[in-house]
Amino acid sequence: MLGMMDMEFGILGFIQTYLRTPAGDVIMPVITALGNGGMLWIGIGAVLLVRRGRRKAAVLLFLALGIEFFLCNVWLKNAAAVPRPCDLDTSVQLLIPKPEDYSFPSGHTGSSFAAVTALYLGKERYWRLALIPAVLIAFSRLYLYVHFPSDIAGGVLVGIVSGFLAYGCMQLMGKRR
Repeated sequence: MLGMMDMEFGILGFIQTYLRTPAGDVIMPVITALGNGGMLWIGIGAVLLVRRGRRKAAVLLFLALGIEFFLCNVWLKNAAAVPRPCDLDTSVQLLIPKPEDYSFPSGHTGSSFAAVTALYLGKERYWRLALIPAVLIAFSRLYLYVHFPSDIAGGVLVGIVSGFLAYGCMQLMGKRR
């Protein structure tokens, strides 16, 4: 039976062998850059913030991103201290600068799914549309060989939990008024 690490490298190897293309090598770094620092999601939050009737959704989105940042980048990455696939297998040429932090969970994925969850819970009708870049950003991290599949799964989970925690906080704040 294959060990977990063998399975993870197997999935990454499949992507590198069968899904990597010259066009993907150009597009995937651009897609992953959308998730750098949560900038796409911060931009969406900023747009919502200036639109009447959307401010609560914007606050929910920003709160979810803040919770996700703490859970993922401050706590879990350092607690788990998982090396990245590109640290363990240097044979794959990276298309982006090598990230310097730990691998688990994926912060790009976490912030993406925190944002999508916040948009869903905030009753934004375009939340499904936001799911498209979220999934693409998550996949780009595998394609670019900077995350394991378990990092992506962990990022999805942390993101969803962050969205629900933010929603719960907003509900509590609303009841106090």
